[in-house]
Amino acid sequence: MKLGYILNGRYEIKRILGEGGMANVYLAMDLILKRPVTVKILRLDLQNDPASLRRFHREAMALTKLNNPHIVSIYDIDQTNDGMQYLVMEYVEGMDLKEYIRRNKPLKYQAVVDIMEQILSAVQDAHAHNIIHRDLKPKNILINKDGDVKITDFGISVAVAEYTMTQTNTLVGSVHYISPEQARGSVVTKQSDIYSLGIILFEMLTGRVPYQGENAISIALKHYQSEMPSVRKYDKNIPQALENVIFHATAKNLSDRYKTATEMAMDLKTVFDDKRSSEPVWKASEYVDEETKVLPGVFDKSVDDDLDKTKTLILSQDKTNRTQPNNNYKGWSRKRLSVTFGMVMLAIIVMIVSIYAILTTPKIVTLPDLRGMTQTQAQEVLKDKKISIGEINDTYSDTYNFGQIVTTRPAPNSKVRQKTAINLVVSKGPDEKEFGDYKGQKFSSVKDRLVKKGAHVYKEISYTSRVPKGTIMSQNIDPESKVVMSQTTVTFKVSGGSPDFKLTMFSEMSKSQIEEYAKKQDINIEFRYKTTGTKPSGRVLLQDPAPYAIIKHRSNVIVILEK
Repeated sequence: MKLGYILNGRYEIKRILGEGGMANVYLAMDLILKRPVTVKILRLDLQNDPASLRRFHREAMALTKLNNPHIVSIYDIDQTNDGMQYLVMEYVEGMDLKEYIRRNKPLKYQAVVDIMEQILSAVQDAHAHNIIHRDLKPKNILINKDGDVKITDFGISVAVAEYTMTQTNTLVGSVHYISPEQARGSVVTKQSDIYSLGIILFEMLTGRVPYQGENAISIALKHYQSEMPSVRKYDKNIPQALENVIFHATAKNLSDRYKTATEMAMDLKTVFDDKRSSEPVWKASEYVDEETKVLPGVFDKSVDDDLDKTKTLILSQDKTNRTQPNNNYKGWSRKRLSVTFGMVMLAIIVMIVSIYAILTTPKIVTLPDLRGMTQTQAQEVLKDKKISIGEINDTYSDTYNFGQIVTTRPAPNSKVRQKTAINLVVSKGPDEKEFGDYKGQKFSSVKDRLVKKGAHVYKEISYTSRVPKGTIMSQNIDPESKVVMSQTTVTFKVSGGSPDFKLTMFSEMSKSQIEEYAKKQDINIEFRYKTTGTKPSGRVLLQDPAPYAIIKHRSNVIVILEK
């Protein structure tokens, strides 16, 4: 794209910002709104590639669902007359986190936490809309000149409800930051983003990534085989509580990892608290063989019966031998040798039976906590325990994403025998219900009901004498839309009553009281100051319009105060 080119008569290309495998990114000027913007243009050689087009449009759709101060906003998605696809996004003047770390290392601990809290805010919002980024890394995190964080590049983000299994031997995302399940080619979940955040936190504290290797495969192997290095090895002054956040976020097993970005944010918030100053090193649970030793007396009844019969036979033969006369003893008789040999053989048989019983009796193991895992991941864990999967039932869940295990039967951490089958209860996602029509109802009562269901409720005041004050006039969600209340944000247009009202007298009111009145009546106050020497400082000298004038809400009112 040539500099100076104007896209669709509106966006003038100023300079190139970067070139990627799928798109080129430019700084442009919006000639209508007179502001700089970022324009991402799909590469010409991919314009007719269906897979690239799907991924390009997926990024646009993902961003349109999100409205967070720490996520790059999307302004426009369009194509030129010749079919060239492009996105127009917010321009962030600053640098990416990778460059920020390079220029400012070592970062102060509080600065690291502040940056991570902003990143977590964005990830929480994306996850609330069932969007997984899948490629979180410092290069995709921008920091503007005021220190505000903005996450970009949702090009490979996928809605949770979609099929998220990567192709075999394909590593999606940058290898230094991918989760163990991504490296294995397993199902990617929201917890995969949390793992990447733990790696980013490691890099902010140390200036390096935890795993290095000769190639991508060797690094990927380390993500699910090697222990996470300690950041305190590089800086012993890092609080243990802060290092524990990294260990918790990068746990290999999903059952040990933070379940949500909110959980990680809450833990990060208290890392500098005095009560955590002597916190021990956080340790993930290990899937070790917790087998119960099988001792004599716990075999099956058939084995016990065989041992009793053998014991009785040995004792009866020994008793017979001891009651026989020994008048002509001349060393070991042939008969005595035969009996002794028989006893030895029986003892060997007893030993063999015992060993066989130990080896063939199913061992007792602890059922791992599979909650949050997918069925594929659970099969991998259970395979080592020699446990199989039986019935699979599904249920709605606001806690676990589509395809994640909600619970097991028997319950997690129960003692079970190997070679048995356990049943799974798998999430089919949150229960979507019809939103409903709230027009004509009181806003206050509707808000209370919806907030209890987890919805975020906002109102927009519209003044009219045709609808009683406080009554809902319209809503921005179709009544028949299927929604998950805990993930829904709705704005109601609410009647503010008559547009006209009688202005009060300000002469005996303080400045703060006037401001409070203005807020309640939705009017704009402009304070001006004048020195007369006749009244105390801050007293009202004049107001315009005059007291008791009939004005409209949102009108401008001038108040002159004694200086």
